[in-house]
Amino acid sequence: MINMVENDLKQKINLLVGDFAQVKESLDLESMKSNLKEVESKSQDPKLWDNQENAKQVMQSLQNLKNEIALVEEMTDSIDALSELGAAGEVNGLEGDVAHFEKRLAQLRLKTYLSGKYDNKNAIITIHAGQGGTEAMDWAGMLHRMYLRYCEKKSWKVSGIDFSSGDEAGIKSVSFKVEGTYVYGYLKNESGTHRLVRQSPFNADNLRQTSFAMVEVLPELDEIDLPDVKLKDEDIVWQFFRSGGHGGQNVNKVSTAVRAKHIPTGIVVTAQTERYQEQNRKNALDILRAKIWALEQEKEKSNVKNIKGEYTPASWGTQIRSYVLHPYKMVKDLRTQYESGNPDGVLDGDLDGFIEEELKVLSQTNI
Repeated sequence: MINMVENDLKQKINLLVGDFAQVKESLDLESMKSNLKEVESKSQDPKLWDNQENAKQVMQSLQNLKNEIALVEEMTDSIDALSELGAAGEVNGLEGDVAHFEKRLAQLRLKTYLSGKYDNKNAIITIHAGQGGTEAMDWAGMLHRMYLRYCEKKSWKVSGIDFSSGDEAGIKSVSFKVEGTYVYGYLKNESGTHRLVRQSPFNADNLRQTSFAMVEVLPELDEIDLPDVKLKDEDIVWQFFRSGGHGGQNVNKVSTAVRAKHIPTGIVVTAQTERYQEQNRKNALDILRAKIWALEQEKEKSNVKNIKGEYTPASWGTQIRSYVLHPYKMVKDLRTQYESGNPDGVLDGDLDGFIEEELKVLSQTNI
C-alpha cells in the first residue's frame, strides 16, 4: 500500500513538472523580465509625477510585474525541489506540498487567459434593474451585494460612482469602481443579463416571480490608454445637480453630482457619490471614455458604423446566467454550462467557479 501511495505521488509530481513547464512557457518569463526593465526605466523618469495618472499606472504595472515574476520564480524553485525528491524516491510526507502546488498552479494557469489589452486594468461595474418594479430593483440590489462580497473576498478596493435607490427596496442602478490586479480581466465576462427565479417576498401569495438585471463591466481607461479617443469640450453637455446618493454632508447641500452627454454618440453617464464635483467629473469622463472605447470595439466586430445612443456592451438580449431559488436551487451559466447547487453561496460572493470557467471558455471571444 505504501509503495502504491509513493508511486502515485511520483506520478503526480511528474505530471506537475510538465504542466508547470507549459504554463511557464505561456507566461513567457523572459518577456516579463524585459517588460519589467522598460517599466523600471519609466519609473525613474524625473518628470514621471508631472502626470499623476500616468505615474500611478506605471507604478502599478511595476508592482504587478514584480509580483508575477517573483511568483513564477518561487514556484519554479518549488517544483524543482519536488522533482528532485521524486526522482530520489523521497516522497514520503509530501502529500500536502503536492496538493498545495496543484492549487497554486491552477491559479497561475488562469493568468495565461488574461492576455487582453486592458485585462490588467481596474473595472467599472454598472448594474441596472430590469422591468418589473420592486422585484427587479431588489434583484439588482442582491447582485450589487454579491459583487461587493466577491470583491471583499479578493481584497479588491471598491469605491462608489453613482447610486439610485429603488422605490421600495433594492436599487434602480448603481455604478462602482473596483481596483486590484487584473480586475477587469477577471470580471469582464460578467457583462450581460442576470435572471432570478424565486417566490416573491413582495406579495402575500408568494407567487413565483422572474426578475432581470443587467450588469455592465468596463475597464477604467485614462487619456494615455486611448490617445485616439478625444473628449472635446464642445462634444460634451454637462449638467450639475444635488446628489441623492452617498458621500457625506457636502453631497446634498451643493450641486456635486454630474451628468455628461456625449453628443456624437448620444452616450449619457452620471456620477454623484463623491463629495466634490471635480472628482465626480473625472469619474464621469472615465466611464464615458470606456463606453466610447467599447462602442468602437462593437463597431469593429459587427461592422456597424452607426451604433448610437442606448448602446451598452451588455445588452438586455444577452442573458448569461440564471439563478433559481424556487422550485429548486441552482445557478447556471448559459454560456459555459457551469452550474452550482448552492445559490446562497453564489449570492454571498462565491463566484470563483463561474469566473474561472468563463476565463477558460470565453477568453478568446471577448474584447
